[in-house]
Amino acid sequence: MPKILYYDIETAPNLSYVWGQYDQNVIQHEREWYMLCFGYRWEHQKRTKVCSLIDYPEAYEKDPENDYHVVKKVWELLNEADIVVAHNGDKFDMRKCNARFIYHGLGPVSPVQSIDTLKVARKYFYFNANHLNNLGQHLGLGKKEATGGFSTWAGCMRGDVKAWRRMIKYCKQDVVLLRDVYLALRPWMTNHPNLNLYSKEHACPTCGSHNLQRRGRRVTKTSVMQAWQCSDCRSYSRTRLANKDFKPDIVS
Repeated sequence: MPKILYYDIETAPNLSYVWGQYDQNVIQHEREWYMLCFGYRWEHQKRTKVCSLIDYPEAYEKDPENDYHVVKKVWELLNEADIVVAHNGDKFDMRKCNARFIYHGLGPVSPVQSIDTLKVARKYFYFNANHLNNLGQHLGLGKKEATGGFSTWAGCMRGDVKAWRRMIKYCKQDVVLLRDVYLALRPWMTNHPNLNLYSKEHACPTCGSHNLQRRGRRVTKTSVMQAWQCSDCRSYSRTRLANKDFKPDIVS
């Protein structure tokens, strides 16, 4: 099976001088944002983990804003993955990661297939809101951990131990909820990466399961297709009815 990585990053804000609180031009940019931590889980593992600045005490004591070790860790994980899953990951998480990769001279990660659950929610459904927390609660999967507001971010930047505990707990729950939401949305994805390509036998292209049931035939303009439904994830797929000596090709 492919290596599927769920991940979510948390960053510190930019630090700048302004004259007011609304619609302001920055007078002077004092400090760039940096990565506080990130949560992750491999699909083939049961444990969700968080990697944070405080996991590297020597570097943290020397410079609490130096995120090199955290950034390098997420860079290594993304290079190892075949598929990555994140909520708003294409617009935020991956681009933020890339900004820190180039800053630290790490270079781009190897090509990886990305699943953005925010894009999936917007494309296939009409929910009242597509935030991860809203989707989790609406689908009965749970909710995000309370952050305590910006004070948690401010506390982490000050080195407050309690704030770091809240941040790590919050980040971990985001990944747990992300995975549950992804698995709920997955059967509707017609453009999901083809997991059948990782199997030696005919498998569900959406989840890789071999528990498939025939669901009649579908006729197109050029061929006759065998329809299948996965008993595990409930998604549908088709194969061309061809020479039985050959493994059928999953086309959707």
